[in-house]
Amino acid sequence: MWTATAAATLFLISACAQPAAESVAGAAGTSSAPPQGKISADGLVLRVAYSGGFVTPDMRAGRLPKVSVYADGRVITEGPTTMEFPGPALPNLQVVSISPEQAVALANKATAAGVTTGTDFGTPGVADAPATEVTAVTASGAQTVAAEALGEARADDPALTDAQKQARAKLRTFLDEVDKLTADPAIKPVGYKPEILAAVAGPYVVTDDTVRPQTTEWPGPVLPGEPLAEGLDLTCVTVTGEQLAPVLAAAEKAKSNTSWTYGGNAWSLRFRPLLPDETGCADLKATR
Repeated sequence: MWTATAAATLFLISACAQPAAESVAGAAGTSSAPPQGKISADGLVLRVAYSGGFVTPDMRAGRLPKVSVYADGRVITEGPTTMEFPGPALPNLQVVSISPEQAVALANKATAAGVTTGTDFGTPGVADAPATEVTAVTASGAQTVAAEALGEARADDPALTDAQKQARAKLRTFLDEVDKLTADPAIKPVGYKPEILAAVAGPYVVTDDTVRPQTTEWPGPVLPGEPLAEGLDLTCVTVTGEQLAPVLAAAEKAKSNTSWTYGGNAWSLRFRPLLPDETGCADLKATR
């Protein structure tokens, strides 16, 4: 769970995407958008992401937001994945398009649905579930909220007050509508092409459940890169420019358990395309 500023090379889908989004956006973390005033065309206006939960440190560092909406109408989400194991090394990021007016209206609707810093969603009696973080950026500034176990808690959880239950229900209703942006089968998304690709690196460890790992020579920058956090044996490198194409080509053929060799060592890599409002490994360090 519970998901990158270099401007990404994106392709907008045809105008058929517009009607499907109008019913949502037309109704009244972190961001590089200005805190007040006019938002730049590639500035973030809405993000839904997950934080925490019972996941490994590398999964947490490489976790992608569920939805990112930008002022120019780009909507970036993680698309379907296969059930095969091991899975692909690269996440399946996709882009659909709404109008800039719809994107702004969607952010405004988020604040109306309770995405206002300080809104109390309570703490339900659910352990090890991620928190749903929602950020909305309007001309008035950025607002961020976090709701623990939003999808896992019972509607009648006794640890929640009536006001907290109502706030959580209101936020869930809004997020259900956001999901409609990419759920319409008539809308054909296109693949997201990052200009910067991050790789979270750690020493490769063979475990009993490793399925015939393939070995690939790493064609990118020097590993292991910069430390992600104190106390974690994880580092991060970013790939851009002339190195990006060969790394993407190798990653597209790789699996999640591929052993990457560099400098006489074997590395495990988790790839994380950076989104348009992200610039480097520091954005992953902020991931909780």
